[in-house]
Amino acid sequence: MSQWYYADARRERHGPVEADTLRDKFRRNELDLSTLVWREGMPQWQPLSAMAEELQLLVQPDAGNGIDLRADYQAIEDGTAVAKASAAAAIAESPYAAPGSTMAGEAVINGGEIVYAGFWKRVAAYFIDSLVVGMVGGVIAMVIGMVLGIGMAGLGGGSDAMGAGFIAIQLLTNLVSIGLSAAYYAGFHASSGKATLGKMAVGIKVVRSNGERISIARGIGRYFAAMLSGLILCIGYLMAAFTERKQGLHDMICDTLVVDKWAFTDHPEWQQRGLGTVTIVILSLFGVLVLVGTVALLAVIGIAASRFS
Repeated sequence: MSQWYYADARRERHGPVEADTLRDKFRRNELDLSTLVWREGMPQWQPLSAMAEELQLLVQPDAGNGIDLRADYQAIEDGTAVAKASAAAAIAESPYAAPGSTMAGEAVINGGEIVYAGFWKRVAAYFIDSLVVGMVGGVIAMVIGMVLGIGMAGLGGGSDAMGAGFIAIQLLTNLVSIGLSAAYYAGFHASSGKATLGKMAVGIKVVRSNGERISIARGIGRYFAAMLSGLILCIGYLMAAFTERKQGLHDMICDTLVVDKWAFTDHPEWQQRGLGTVTIVILSLFGVLVLVGTVALLAVIGIAASRFS
């Protein structure tokens, strides 16, 4: 006979117990339809309402100690029962999951308010991600260049061979850079956090239009679609500032949204509408770097012009 586990109102796990024990507790109102239960063979914890038929909770009254739950169960099935919403919330909040099952924290809760990530939050996140990818990619490119450069120097050859070798090194490092960037963005966006390091810092995430986590394949497609957004004079990126759901061109192509990290959860009230302190600090640093870079560039141009005048 199957051994069952159940979680009480404080989300503490109990068991194993027999099915008869669960039925008795339910009939004594110690458990309700939103109580989470699990037995071996189930992919994840389920509300008691989903297992009512298997546990024979839907019975006709007999000798005064049975309970007829068929009408209640039908109400849950057609979405008219209050217990349905509470059961969904219970699943989302539960820290328990059967081995190998999807964690409840990834459950998509629809129907709540959705705060879309604005243009400047996305800029701040991209600034952080660019630094991360740039530093890692720079180190890898340097190693590749040194290894191949030493190898070509050892082989010798004329200037034509050296030129061809330099082009080969540039091509290889560019391909590695693209592959690294695609892996970074796709991997993090398809992870349980649904966000890159930059997006985590500013409190936003990438999801499908229905709130679900995107796949690795869609993440890779979104990365190359983002390249297209940049190639058309960055108009694809700027679209995020004007479209209804703050979508860039790459979001529209790949059916994705960038939203607050608490969107599509059971706590939509925790979403942040403003920029937030982290975003403001990052944008300020970005502005300072741009200003310093512009001044340095103008200084170099001025020095060069004075020498040739």
